[in-house]
Amino acid sequence: MPPIHPTAVIAPGARIAEDVTIGPYSIVGEDVVLSSGVRLEAHVVVGGRTTIGAGTRIFPFAAIGLEPQDLKYRGEESRLLIGRNNTIREYVTMNPGTAGGGMVTRVGDACLFMVGVHIAHDCQIGNHVVMANNATLAGHVIVEDHAILGGLSAVHQFVRIGRHAMVGGMSGIERDVIPYGQVMGDRARLTGLNIIGMQRRGFSRDEIQGLRNAYQLLFSADGTFLERVEEAALRFKDNSPVADIIAFIRADSSRALCQPKGIDGG
Repeated sequence: MPPIHPTAVIAPGARIAEDVTIGPYSIVGEDVVLSSGVRLEAHVVVGGRTTIGAGTRIFPFAAIGLEPQDLKYRGEESRLLIGRNNTIREYVTMNPGTAGGGMVTRVGDACLFMVGVHIAHDCQIGNHVVMANNATLAGHVIVEDHAILGGLSAVHQFVRIGRHAMVGGMSGIERDVIPYGQVMGDRARLTGLNIIGMQRRGFSRDEIQGLRNAYQLLFSADGTFLERVEEAALRFKDNSPVADIIAFIRADSSRALCQPKGIDGG
């Protein structure tokens, strides 16, 4: 039998691996799957149709998988899928999907969600994402691999945060953030590139310098933005980070891009 505290409440039907740990006064719903090595500390609630991957640890007073805060939700059998080796700290909330967003909220592997983080319905979170204290995502947000969101930041629904991007603390994000971009401010603006993050993750000097040059081209005043995108795609076709940005810009999106102050009338 798994080490389950006698005060925990486990609904019939819950599927729990043999080495799962469930602490005092935690509650696990009937449609929950807890994979090998999952650890729920005291006073954790996991409900809904939620699957939690191996090695994930959840701290006290987190509420995971309960119904979305969406007035259009009508009890549809949507899901929350959480990957492996995540750390989910105190008071974090994560909601399942809705019929209007594909029915699934997904969280990748090896992420850190600090105190008070909120992941709303239909969000798609990549791997190695860090969200600092009280960072919040509205519905349908996409956060790609290795992105970092500072404390007290808030992201508007349907926004995309690109891979390796850095969102400054107390920022309000209502536009898409390019991969490797750094943004900050109330109605955040692009302030540069996340160079320190790239250096820490082993990007080469040539990749970083090429990305700097492409950034200067993309956000210059010459020609139209689409013309500059096409020029950057040709000039830096062998630079992988630049290719990530070009693909991100070309992808369909309901939101405009965060741009530097002074661009597009800001």
